[in-house]
Amino acid sequence: MAGREDAGSAPNFLFRNRGNGTFSRVTVKTGVAGTGLGNGVAAADYDNDGWTDLFVTNYGRDLLYRNNGNGTFTEVGASAGVAEGGEWSTGAAFGDYDGDGWLDLYVARYLEFDVDDPPLRGEFCGYRGIPVMCGPKGLTGAPDVLYRNNGDGTFTDVTRATGVQDEKLLYGFTPVFEDFNNDGYPDLFVTNDAGPNYLYRNRQDGTFQEAALLMGVGYNAQGTAQADMGAAVGDVGGDGWIDLFTTTFSEEYYPFFRNLGAGGFEEVSQPVGLATRTLPYLGWATFFLDFDNDGNLDLFVANGHIFPQVAPSLETYMQPDLLFRGNGNFGFQDVTGQVGLDQAPVRSSRGGAFCDFDNDGDLDVLVLAIDDAPTLLRNDGGNRKNWLQFRLTGRRGNRSAIGARVKVVAGSKTRTGRVRSGGSFLSQNDLRLHFGLGEAAAADRVEIRWPSGGSHVLTNVEANQIVRIEEAE
Repeated sequence: MAGREDAGSAPNFLFRNRGNGTFSRVTVKTGVAGTGLGNGVAAADYDNDGWTDLFVTNYGRDLLYRNNGNGTFTEVGASAGVAEGGEWSTGAAFGDYDGDGWLDLYVARYLEFDVDDPPLRGEFCGYRGIPVMCGPKGLTGAPDVLYRNNGDGTFTDVTRATGVQDEKLLYGFTPVFEDFNNDGYPDLFVTNDAGPNYLYRNRQDGTFQEAALLMGVGYNAQGTAQADMGAAVGDVGGDGWIDLFTTTFSEEYYPFFRNLGAGGFEEVSQPVGLATRTLPYLGWATFFLDFDNDGNLDLFVANGHIFPQVAPSLETYMQPDLLFRGNGNFGFQDVTGQVGLDQAPVRSSRGGAFCDFDNDGDLDVLVLAIDDAPTLLRNDGGNRKNWLQFRLTGRRGNRSAIGARVKVVAGSKTRTGRVRSGGSFLSQNDLRLHFGLGEAAAADRVEIRWPSGGSHVLTNVEANQIVRIEEAE
């Protein structure tokens, strides 16, 4: 892989927010230019020193950038034990699966591929009669890996010991840690291309059980394994149970999995209004967010084909991104044109994330495209409804507070969110939690459940502010 580790031809990019609506490129001066062909990123304070670190997945050696606390990073992947080598890593997610206060790391991997000797012909090298790049079917998948944080700056590969070995060698894309059954322990969901998804249920003893089929998220409602790429997670119905949505290949509608409680999920994309509208597209990044601050989770989807040579009469390579407004009762309406998203550049999108980059109380969106510049979609908050954001810092658990659950009660609505790493498509959303309050001028009650098991309660929290809360020692 040494010949491919050249940051000069394909560097990473880090942009520093100037605080005035603009950014400056600081990639080189901060030391994160990278090596190899980058794919995904996850951000968290893995060493609990109070500074956010970066993990970058590559085709080749993965990179762990330790934040030095002075505006620079040091690459420590090899010494930390998470670099590996020669693999095609895709998505990554931090999460404290064993509850010891240190963030562990799961890395999804795609397939075994030699760029110097690529497959050029075979059964899986055509699409609609058009010669295209081969795969992934017909090629050997690469095994995913789970690293346990040792608490001393290093990690240990515990994939097999914890029961998350990718025995079928599926083509992994996007992992996310989330407590889907509300037992206080993070489970692990992984989207797989051209195969069933994984849902590893946390057994509360340091091991997992793969239960995607049992829980109803391995296949769509027709029992078909789809080409799942991105993953959105959120409490769509406001019932305290975290739902799932995944993006898939064109002519495979995007499935929405409603969480029915401890008994599992039901795939209901058609009745909630998502199946028909998503059928023509090939989807990647996706996430739930309350873009209009009405208190209901909405849904963003980034689209784009993988074959530039597809016939325009059948499909398009450049595809529009979509925004669906949620009604708070498991219903969605396409509002792409109503909010001006149809005026954004149409590209072949891939990664994407949300954040409030200008701290004005509404969530903005960044979308990455193949062979093109990123698109930054600033939310101008036309309706100016009320909101709250929370920046949490752990003390007894991990400093990033990943896994912390926040419940906000305002008027007749209850909203639940969790600090997460992973999800979307190989991307990292804002670690701050955002809640739309609608017309409510304050939250009546805010309940925080820390990953350590401790809790914190606030009452009568005034709207339209970023609230910073640190866990008690």
